[in-house]
Amino acid sequence: MHTGRSHAHRNRPGGAREVLFRVGVILKGLDGGLEIAGGIALWLVSPGLILRWVGLLTQDEVARNRHDVIAHHLRLALGHLVTGKHFLALYLLAHGVVKIFVVVALLKNRFWAYPVAVAVFGAFIAYQLYRFTLGGSAGLIVLSAFDLIVIWLIWMEYRARKPSPHPLREAVN
Repeated sequence: MHTGRSHAHRNRPGGAREVLFRVGVILKGLDGGLEIAGGIALWLVSPGLILRWVGLLTQDEVARNRHDVIAHHLRLALGHLVTGKHFLALYLLAHGVVKIFVVVALLKNRFWAYPVAVAVFGAFIAYQLYRFTLGGSAGLIVLSAFDLIVIWLIWMEYRARKPSPHPLREAVN
């Protein structure tokens, strides 16, 4: 049965759905750009310099309170980060490049990019939730929630842009 929605109506630009879709996708692109920049910076900055920065940033807190939990955990976390620095740098670079690739394809309205984006961002969510179970921060949950919203917006835009079945074929079925 034909719903009365024409193909032209389904592909009409504008509306709140498309604006939200574009904003969400652009934010994912900015996130990807920041990941690339962070990966490059992490690769180029020496571990000693990172630890010195952390020491400078936390020295006042430690001087006031030798048992400052936040300063202690920050130093500990960055000590572990520095040992896995190259892995993290490569991870951020790869993650950022994949996001940028998918975002550009979505903004160019490449139809194949919609299901690919859902799969890629869904995989990122799965990994983020896995990392959270290993003792990650609440930031991973917030990021995963944002990713879920973007996936939903992508899916809604995909459905709106998906060509409707031909009315004659629909009437026969």
